[in-house]
Amino acid sequence: MTRLLLTIPEAAAALAVSRSKLYQLIASGAVTSIRIDGSRRVPVSALQDYITHLISAERAA
Repeated sequence: MTRLLLTIPEAAAALAVSRSKLYQLIASGAVTSIRIDGSRRVPVSALQDYITHLISAERAA
């Protein structure tokens, strides 16, 4: 089964950014995350949405 949620370090590695940069993206609302009990998780779909947004912005520029 394909994983649907990633930990912060996994999501940061998937985007090739630092953990602190990922936290900034989450805080700004650019990347969506959820909390399960005390753990923050990032849906894989949120990373795909973020990348799609970046590509669209790049094409519009």
